[in-house]
Parts: sequence; C-alpha cells; structure tokens
Amino acid sequence: MPQTVQASTLRAQVASIIAGTGSTPAEAEQVAANLVLANLSGHDSHGVGMVPRYVDAAAEGGLKPNAAVKINLDSGPMLALDGQRGYGQVVGVQAMRMAIDRAKLHGTCVLSLANAHHLGRIGHFAEMATEAGLVSMHFVNVLSRPVVAPWGGGDGRFGTNPCCIGIPLAGAPPFILDYATSRVAQGKMRVAHNKGERVPPGYLIDEHGAPTDDPGVVVVPQGNGLFGALMTFGEHKGYGMAVACELLGGALTGSGTWHRPPDTARTVLNGMLAIVIDPAKLGTQASFEQEARAFIDWLRQSPPGQGFEGVQIAGEPERKARAAREREGIWIDDATWSEIVAAGAKVGVAVG
Repeated sequence: MPQTVQASTLRAQVASIIAGTGSTPAEAEQVAANLVLANLSGHDSHGVGMVPRYVDAAAEGGLKPNAAVKINLDSGPMLALDGQRGYGQVVGVQAMRMAIDRAKLHGTCVLSLANAHHLGRIGHFAEMATEAGLVSMHFVNVLSRPVVAPWGGGDGRFGTNPCCIGIPLAGAPPFILDYATSRVAQGKMRVAHNKGERVPPGYLIDEHGAPTDDPGVVVVPQGNGLFGALMTFGEHKGYGMAVACELLGGALTGSGTWHRPPDTARTVLNGMLAIVIDPAKLGTQASFEQEARAFIDWLRQSPPGQGFEGVQIAGEPERKARAAREREGIWIDDATWSEIVAAGAKVGVAVG
C-alpha cells in the first residue's frame, strides 16, 4: 500500500539495503542520507526510488561499493579525479571537498570527475560549495541507456545531462539552479509511471517518434522491445545545453560519451566538470554581495503573476519542501515501495 514514512525511518531502511550491497555502515548511511534528502527536497526522481537500480548495478559489477576517488592529476587549482565506479553520493562528496579546499587556497578550482556511479541530485554539490561561500558550476553527462532525443531526432541518443549553478547570497539562503537538460528528469517519469499518471504534451515521444503522454514509454520496453524518449527543454536551446554537458562532463573529463546501441545494463555512470570560484579571492566580494542582494530584492518586488503567489528564486521550492516533508513525512507510492522491498530481498534485507 502507498505509505508515508518519516525521514529517519526511511534513512535506516535504505541504509540497511545499501549495506547489503557490500558497503560499510558509514558509506551506507551517507548514501541513504543523500537519497532521503532528495525526497525531502521534493525530487523523488533522485530519491530512494533509485535503490533498486543501485542493488542491480552492484550485482552487475558496474557499481563498486567502498570505492574512493583516485587522483589522476593534481596541479593545484586543477584536479582530475576518477570515481572508480563508486557510489556517486560518496565519491562526488570526496571530489567536491577537494575542490572547495583548492578554491579557498587558489581562488578557483577546475574539477574533472570521471567514472562516478550515479551522482544523484547535483544540487547537493552546489550546496556544499555555497555553504563554504563559493560559487560553483557543474556540467554532467550520463552513461546509461540513452533516454533523450536530440532536437529534430526521433529516438534517444543521450542522457538527461544535468547542469547546476550554485551562488551564495549574503545574509540569505543560496541560489541553487539544478536542472536536467531534458524537459523533465527520467526519474520523474519512473515515478509518474509507478503512480499510473499521464504527463503533459511535449515531454515525450514514443518508440515510433510520435508524441505521447504515457511515461511508460521511457520506463519499460514497448511491444517491439524499443523505448520512447524524453524531449529536451527549450527545444533547440536545451538540446544545445545537453550536448555541451556531454562534451564537458563526458569527453573533457575522460569519463566518455555515449555512442553505441542501447543495452539493458542497470549501471549509471556520470562524468562531471565543476568550476568552483571564491569571490573573496576575486576581489569583488563586497560588490558581489551588494549587487546580488539588490537584484534578488528587485525580482521579489514584481507583483505576482496570474496563478502565482509571488516570485521565487532557484532553491526556494526545495527548502520549502524539506520543511514540509520533515514534518509530515515522505509519501511513497505502492509500486516504488514494492520495488524497494524486492531490492532488499535480493541482498537478504527485509524492510517493511
């Protein structure tokens, strides 16, 4: 049955399953905390619904529990790291901590991270940077079954390729822009499919390249064994951004790009190029703080548009969701919960 679970309970249940894949207790807790935080933030697509896929990926050997980042290049403000297929929630944090330290020391850091298993919600890494008073930009590609169609194309050729920008705001919560370059995240289609929902026009094409409102076309094979595809946001503009993320996050980092027929592997690998900047070392800290705050205040003075309560900035919906879901619990649909229970059973862990 669909159920509402408190975050603390869900963290413990998920950690027990992750430990079943071979992770140390500390790693299992870190992965579980990250996944539950995504649910709390309103991004169920990157939350505990990923657990079944992680269990399968570990069984395939594509996900390596207890792996750590390997340093391929360390030249001060430039870092080239290899995630060695470790949990992205772990190796991604390790990489960002190094990048933050270098940016504090040198004023900036260019971070190249290759071969991380699914990094999850990229906004988590931007939040790490802004908490340290730093600006960060992230370009990420996805090596998994290609689920997004190029503008003008009729089938999937690349992944949801997220882009994220985090900017600290003096005396206020940060600006955290975190989005898939597809019209909607693949995980949101999994959630919609599990709930039995349809989606708005313009999100999807079916396995024949025709528009559809059925999220199942990108979740389960269709009658001919083929899948449909997601569309990019903003037509050709989002498509261009997706290609940039593939070239920067995949090709430039050495993580690799997708250019082969799709397969059924459950492993999801990410490459990430991140640029981290310390405004204090740039010499513009005072004007940056003043001008950024003045602009945000100016935005908020706009009268509410029809159907809106007022202007928000990126990051605010997530913070509001966290407060509400911490208080009220996290709702999980029946299909997703059944998949999590089955994943636990695969590693000998009973949850319920």
